Amino acid sequence: MMFPARIRILRFVRRPYIPSMAPYERFEAWQYAHRVTLAVYRVTKTWPIEERYALSAQVRRCAYSVPFNIVEGAAKRGRKEFARYLDISLGSHAELGYGIRLAEDLGYLSGETLEELKALHASAGRLTRRLYEAVSGRAGKGKESAP
Repeated sequence: MMFPARIRILRFVRRPYIPSMAPYERFEAWQYAHRVTLAVYRVTKTWPIEERYALSAQVRRCAYSVPFNIVEGAAKRGRKEFARYLDISLGSHAELGYGIRLAEDLGYLSGETLEELKALHASAGRLTRRLYEAVSGRAGKGKESAP
């Protein structure tokens, strides 16, 4: 009796593997955050060597933290958990914005490269914010007012 089941398992394993899109890849916020991360890695390669373990490393961590948290949140159960990870992503996104600003002020980023990175960063932020609002149920409520 066990033999037929074993054959079915072997048949299943032998079928060709067809890669499919990971669940988080369907989110435009993740797609743009991933593009920002790739762009940050490209531009930081050109920064001074003394920044390798300082600003360059910090900006890279901020950049990859955004898509990493979207991925982790998408894997969690429930909207509340996903919203929490999206909130963390937004914090990392803001930190990356300052890293880009500092790199500009230090002369490490300029011209077309700077403008393209800023535009990509802004798009990723808008999409992540919208995803957060949709998941958390805060869409259309605007910013929270200060006391």
